[in-house]
Amino acid sequence: MKKPFLDADFLLQTETARTLYHQHAAPQPIIDYHNHLLPDQIAEDKQFENLAQLWLYGDHYKWRAMRTNGIDERYITGDASDWEKFEKWAETVPYTLRNPLYHWTHLELQRYFGVTEVLNKESARRIWEHCNALLQTPEYSVRGLLRKMNVRTLCTTDDPADSLEHHRALADSDFEVQVLPTFRADKAMTPEDAAGYNAYLDKLGASAAVDIVSYHDLQTALRVRHDYFAALGCRLSDHGLEQIYAADYTDAEVSAIFAKVRGGETLERSEILQFKSAMLVFLAELDWEKGWTQQYHVGALRNNNARQLRQLGPDTGWDSIGDFAQGQAMSKFLDRLDTQDKLAKTILYNLNPADNELFATMIGNFQDGTIPGKLQFGSGWWFLDQKDGMERQINALSNLGLLSRFVGMLTDSRSFLSYPRHEYFRRILCNILGNDVENGELPDDMQLIGTMVENICYHNAKGYFGFEKQAAAVETAGVAEKA
Repeated sequence: MKKPFLDADFLLQTETARTLYHQHAAPQPIIDYHNHLLPDQIAEDKQFENLAQLWLYGDHYKWRAMRTNGIDERYITGDASDWEKFEKWAETVPYTLRNPLYHWTHLELQRYFGVTEVLNKESARRIWEHCNALLQTPEYSVRGLLRKMNVRTLCTTDDPADSLEHHRALADSDFEVQVLPTFRADKAMTPEDAAGYNAYLDKLGASAAVDIVSYHDLQTALRVRHDYFAALGCRLSDHGLEQIYAADYTDAEVSAIFAKVRGGETLERSEILQFKSAMLVFLAELDWEKGWTQQYHVGALRNNNARQLRQLGPDTGWDSIGDFAQGQAMSKFLDRLDTQDKLAKTILYNLNPADNELFATMIGNFQDGTIPGKLQFGSGWWFLDQKDGMERQINALSNLGLLSRFVGMLTDSRSFLSYPRHEYFRRILCNILGNDVENGELPDDMQLIGTMVENICYHNAKGYFGFEKQAAAVETAGVAEKA
């Protein structure tokens, strides 16, 4: 018997899976501990004018699909009207069959707008007008959208030089969703372009009130900003890297390398690797001191299309999975921190599925019994946050670690309509476990397995990151007044 598309039991193949999802996974709030949402839009409670602005602006997943479908760039990032861009996306949707975009598109239309009609050229105008009418109502402001998805805590991604003024405003507001910054210092460790790097250092120095002349000054400025982020409730750092850097270095060598680039000189590749390696260790030590969680998103081959990079800039859809060697440097980096007893809670995200088992076994090398799941193999990321990618990550972690201690899903998105990805993950998780029960591979014990599902969906992250304790500390400190 054919199942209807995207019904209440979507992706749930067995009765046990359906019970696990509807009774244990679906009711759990969302902790979205990594995303790229803009804090100013949350602080001002932005009301989007139309569905294109909310749904298409900045979404390079959709942009790549539209380009592949032969859509001119004018209708993607160009000067076409919002309706024209939406219409071209609607024309593209039928061609995304079996791409996760087809699922996400219709999940988002259903969950936020109650639209059960499939999106195509014929339905585009009806869906456009229906959704746009709802977007004019108070319930569909940015904060309303977060409430609709039962978001409890979300962590944006922020540069050390950012003022965090919007986070200060949110900390001082009555908005019930906890919005916290994440410390992402990628720009502080990219000396390849001396001119661009020095301009960034001037900006960082101004934000920290530190004149950055030496490498020691850079460390001081980063520590000042790290402290400032912590005062506003930050509990995580993040790095976007091709691979972990773990070259040997001395403090004297790194200081000389920094002086060289601060003077505008071009570095040798070996010097760049030494500098990046030293910076990774320094930043990791800051995280350890404060009990933060450090995140490493590893394996993206970025900006492949030089012509389009010149025209449109980074993060516009020209990245792919890379095939970097990951194991030895990752092991050396983690071991360096562990040897000094300075290894913080760590999440490693892998972008190349060929390395899943490498990552899943690497985390086991440095678990020390102090914190359940201290090192985590992160959820399917970017090109892998789809059904097959999630299943492969879950299976690798299950086979080689403890799935029951996993901190679960995140959006990693720039869109306020991306929260059904948590539902997508939860359905996939429950389907895997439900199939195992019905195949006799796991006991038919709903208390045991239902609790496991609830933990992965919410409680593990809640305990691991300590967000609620941090919220109480921020309130006591009176951060808004101090800032």
